[in-house]
Amino acid sequence: MSRLRIAAVLAVLVPITLVLMVVQWSALKAGSPIAHRLPRRFHQFVCALFRIRIEVAGAPAEGRPLLVLANHTSWLDITVISTLLPLSFVAKREVGSWPVFGTFARLQRSIFIDRQRRKGAAEANREIAERLAGGDAIVLFAEGTTSDGNRVLPFKTAVVGAARDAIAEAGHTGHVLVQPLTIAYPRRGGLPVGRPDRPALAWYGDMELIPHLAPVIAGQPIDAVAVWGEPIAFDAGSDRKTVTRTAENAIRRAYAGLITGREPA
Repeated sequence: MSRLRIAAVLAVLVPITLVLMVVQWSALKAGSPIAHRLPRRFHQFVCALFRIRIEVAGAPAEGRPLLVLANHTSWLDITVISTLLPLSFVAKREVGSWPVFGTFARLQRSIFIDRQRRKGAAEANREIAERLAGGDAIVLFAEGTTSDGNRVLPFKTAVVGAARDAIAEAGHTGHVLVQPLTIAYPRRGGLPVGRPDRPALAWYGDMELIPHLAPVIAGQPIDAVAVWGEPIAFDAGSDRKTVTRTAENAIRRAYAGLITGREPA
């Protein structure tokens, strides 16, 4: 049955994905507003196909510029977060060269940052600033990598501060809204996911993506929870470390509650 389900899912997913990739590419080239909306619809389709049920607490801020800081445990996070509103991600440069998934990232207008080159980071920060000032919601996985699902790793502050500084230097605006977003997978098949089982949903270290993808498709339905925290105004008088720490603490509290069963109302 597992192999049959995987085959059935792929038989639906692959042709529809190929068609939508062409549509999205054409929309981007034409500057059509469809390019902002189509990725959200695609990820909603993927979640339905993979039987990922999403519960949302809170709401994204209406104000702009909006920089979303999220925790990161799995490639599933990107699909789940992308269903919430039109947005783009900040990704490490290597992602752009990945087969298939690098193309997906580019089609969703991801911003690639090369942390090994100061000039590359500066260029990415300028693009983040321009996109934020233009009204795009940008998601940053502030841990800088994925975890095993049992904890939230320390947040990095550099990109948060650089985004604010780049916006200010460009003369767009004096502030950025920083909003925490917590993603967790507390249940599977209606049963709680315990500490030993969380790494099965997490994607970290040297894990290969395809072997990880198969049991997600073939296994029991996954319950995902997304919790929006209170937006934090980040202006010239704000300390980037304090703002980042505030967002990190909010995510840690929400995540601990979710994986222990004390979910927010």
